[in-house]
Amino acid sequence: MRFCVKCGKDCDESIDGMCLDCWLDGRELTRLPHHVDLPMCTNCGEFQFGDRWQAMDLQDAVEKAAETRIEALPDVTVTDLAVSVEEQDPYVYKVSFQLRCDVMGRQTEDSCSTIVRIKNNVCRRCSRQLGSYYEAILQIRSSKDTPKKAVDEALAMTENSVLRQSVNNKQLFITKTELVPGGVDVYLSSITLGRSLCRELADAFCAETKESPKLVGQTSDGQDMYRITYLVRLPEYHPGDVIQFEGRYYKLVRMSGNGAKVLDLLTFKERAVSRADMPDIRLHTRFDDLMDATVVSTSGDELQVMHPTNYSMVELKMPADMEPGESVKIVDIDDVMYLVP
Repeated sequence: MRFCVKCGKDCDESIDGMCLDCWLDGRELTRLPHHVDLPMCTNCGEFQFGDRWQAMDLQDAVEKAAETRIEALPDVTVTDLAVSVEEQDPYVYKVSFQLRCDVMGRQTEDSCSTIVRIKNNVCRRCSRQLGSYYEAILQIRSSKDTPKKAVDEALAMTENSVLRQSVNNKQLFITKTELVPGGVDVYLSSITLGRSLCRELADAFCAETKESPKLVGQTSDGQDMYRITYLVRLPEYHPGDVIQFEGRYYKLVRMSGNGAKVLDLLTFKERAVSRADMPDIRLHTRFDDLMDATVVSTSGDELQVMHPTNYSMVELKMPADMEPGESVKIVDIDDVMYLVP
């Protein structure tokens, strides 16, 4: 059995020689510094906690900045807390806590407060972006016969991919985008980002690619520093176009890193074209240049349409599972009309 050095009472448990009642009497169990500085990026509005920047509501950030600085005495565990925030001006907030604490199994309460000061700063990402920092250039190029929408789709895919990747790594961003003759240049914050985007576009469009490094200096530890240009040259054809391959005519259904899927306009059977054979594809008619023909009637695997220019009736074969609408796409190949489903 122990006794309290302050009140003399026998006690089973003691802290610093005192019973819990005497030890708790008038004692501050938790404390906060007089003020806490909370860096905020003036460009993107994110807040800095340690070495990380986070996007959050201002009040949540103020509360978190204060809460993370609470210090409890040894043998004291904070089990719950309530917080109130009072704005003194747009950059100064008083944050007060009511805390429930556990001291050697006894529940008790405490309170503490501090001032949180918002400090304008610029995060590393914004500092680089505002300073036009880049490590790679993605050059998306087209030939004179490549449809403009292919370039637009490639740029949209690039922007969406960067946005998706930046969720997990905020150091990935597009510094700037420049329209140039024959395409667009996209300046990127990371060589790794440029490489992944180049691969994505090559797979999606069966595009030709080329990589060109350029030495631009040395790092502080003497390592060579490079910028890399990734060239992506889009093909002249695009999904939906009518193409010629190995003496037959097809609709180009889709493209991928392995090649393409095409639909035979005579048999309506789909086949694969390997990546190695893609250079043998020849564009016949763009999707935007296909003609619209009004459907007059259908019977089995045939349909009758009105010729869009001379208004004669034309009979066309169609896939067995096709359900035509009021009009269909057709193409003229050597004065013969073909359905393009």
